[in-house]
Amino acid sequence: QVQVVEYGGGLVQPGGSLRLSCAASGSMYAFAEMGWYRQAQGKQRELVAHMNIGGRTLYAESVKGRFTISRDNAKNTVYLQMNSLKSEDTAIYYCYAQLSAMYWGQGTQVTVSS
Repeated sequence: QVQVVEYGGGLVQPGGSLRLSCAASGSMYAFAEMGWYRQAQGKQRELVAHMNIGGRTLYAESVKGRFTISRDNAKNTVYLQMNSLKSEDTAIYYCYAQLSAMYWGQGTQVTVSS
């Protein structure tokens, strides 16, 4: 059974940095794609970034140049380095890992506030 667990998150001041980690387990195969979505209060869930097994990445326009996704395929782990954080980055961040289906973590809260 596939499990996805996020680590990190918390409260940070505007302009600060935070790193999220996500580990997926329970699969005999490497996940074709791993990434992050976020959902702010009252808004729809939106893609933040993802990376496929070959290293190809996709970022939301709102985070380009500030966030960096990376991945360790051997460990089925994905990371999200978030720099120059803004109040509008405040959201619950969800990690996912994709094979034929998408598997989701429980989410981790990121709050950007002074």
